[in-house]
Amino acid sequence: MLYICPLCHSPLTAELQGYVCENRHRFDRAKEGYVNLLPVQHKGSKDPGDSAEMIQARRQFLDEGHYQPLRNHVADVLDKYLPISSTSTIVDLGCGEGYYTSAWIKSDREVYGVDVSKFAIKSAAKRYPQIQFSVASGYRLPFASASLSAIIRIYAPSKGDELRRTLCPGGILITVTPAARHLYQFKSLIYQDVQLHEEKEEALEGFEYLLEKRLHYPLTLSASSATQLLQMTPFAWRASEKVWQTLAQCESFSCETDFKITVWRRTEE
Repeated sequence: MLYICPLCHSPLTAELQGYVCENRHRFDRAKEGYVNLLPVQHKGSKDPGDSAEMIQARRQFLDEGHYQPLRNHVADVLDKYLPISSTSTIVDLGCGEGYYTSAWIKSDREVYGVDVSKFAIKSAAKRYPQIQFSVASGYRLPFASASLSAIIRIYAPSKGDELRRTLCPGGILITVTPAARHLYQFKSLIYQDVQLHEEKEEALEGFEYLLEKRLHYPLTLSASSATQLLQMTPFAWRASEKVWQTLAQCESFSCETDFKITVWRRTEE
């Protein structure tokens, strides 16, 4: 078992009802199969992360296949760069309801999903029982040092030191971030002065840069799908009632996706 105790950082041992460390800190397994490894003192708010309503909207939108090209591209990149070993251990950081996580499953892989939202993890664990899910923070990953073969981070916040600590030497980090024109048409509805998305270069100490590629394609959405997508974005907090009404009443809404996919390899000690 790769989990470590979020309180004392000792290894966690699986028991019938959950996990326990040598200092007798216990973490029960929920009926859906996931474990909550986010102590209350690390939460920052009562229910951090996406709400149940946001998770439901996200699942409905993703199940329609609008972001399947992104999922396929990341899966192909993972297959290309993942170190060859008898068993690979992969973590989807900020996994949400598990749509992307399920694409990493293969017979020679152990797949884990981590998200700060308990609503997301509960939904993911119900649908994908073959994946090990946990409520945890990207800033305090609940995994042993040098235990992971790959980490996939799609939009999720994290700390570079934790990524390096948990990846084994030669391990792969794949990140997805919004590129310049991502959802530009949504911005046009909300902001008077529309700016292209600022693409910041991420500096990761202890990592070797391997690849950067762009994925750009158009979407034509129904009114309900457009509303669901807006709900999934940070723009939702800035959208006026008029914007929501415009989307709800449109016959279709056309917009662009624009993703940046970047690959790093953790360097040797």
